[in-house]
Amino acid sequence: MAKYLLLKHYRGAPAPVNDICMDQWTPQEISDHVQFMNDFAARLEKTGEFVEGLALAPEGTWVRYDGEGRPPVTDGPFAETKDLIAGWMVIDVDTYERALELAGELSAAPGAGGKPIHEWLELRPLLTAHPTVTE
Repeated sequence: MAKYLLLKHYRGAPAPVNDICMDQWTPQEISDHVQFMNDFAARLEKTGEFVEGLALAPEGTWVRYDGEGRPPVTDGPFAETKDLIAGWMVIDVDTYERALELAGELSAAPGAGGKPIHEWLELRPLLTAHPTVTE
């Protein structure tokens, strides 16, 4: 088994791209979208492939160490940036091909009018062992 991160990107947010502009969706369309993701996770819990996942608020703060003891803080990322990271899910699957299959399925979550939103998902393997240097 290998663990993968499915990072949910709303590319081009907040402008609608493939009907991903949730502020224009009806309350029922938003509920249907969230239900799809909850059902997806529940199904993967039954197969043992779901590890965890969360939605993210659009607000954020950039922080980095400045060498002086007090890290500089910058507002952002902002929802009006090109990409908005909306949430993430960790899966534990037997093969990379299975991870691709599940990412493709999750990308088809419903949006406006119940149509698949073709959401961009970043698929990344989780590092399970520390890299070693050999001479």
